[in-house]
Amino acid sequence: MTLTADIPALLTECQSGNRKSQERLYREFYGYAMGICLRYSYSREDAVEILNDSFLKVFTRAHQYRPEVPFKLWLRRILINSAVDYHRQQQKHRFHEDIGRADQLPTVEANALEQITHSELLDMIRQLSPAYRLVFNLYVIDGFSHEEIAAQLQISIGTSKSNLSRAREQLKSMLTRRDHATYGRTS
Repeated sequence: MTLTADIPALLTECQSGNRKSQERLYREFYGYAMGICLRYSYSREDAVEILNDSFLKVFTRAHQYRPEVPFKLWLRRILINSAVDYHRQQQKHRFHEDIGRADQLPTVEANALEQITHSELLDMIRQLSPAYRLVFNLYVIDGFSHEEIAAQLQISIGTSKSNLSRAREQLKSMLTRRDHATYGRTS
């Protein structure tokens, strides 16, 4: 059973504190939301924290939902904003890689790209530094412009472009190492 027609009424019930409605909405969109949260986090535990913060916002801000906007788009925006907020809060607690250092990396052979699984790619994205991972996800996966990313993360447009470039370089390096390990190739 789909909730599409029931969303506005369900959100009203959620905002009034109806636990059954909150649970129904949470269960219905858990998979979709967790997929987004996993892309922005280091671990599943971090993703769950972002997810729960997001649903709390959904429940308390349900009155802001406009039925003419698809619910998934509204939820996606909340999830992304929560992930960015979480990153900002955790930024002072995490060790940061020097973003000023980027080595020259070899090109990736087609075999690595053809053989990689979704979970392997997600793991590689998680290995990026927080700044690189955020910009990569926002630009490549969620389709934000560098101007939007700069405003969202409170960085310059040039920093956004640089972080994206370096994220791509690191992912290429990871793919090359994976390809060499898998196929025993040497440069």
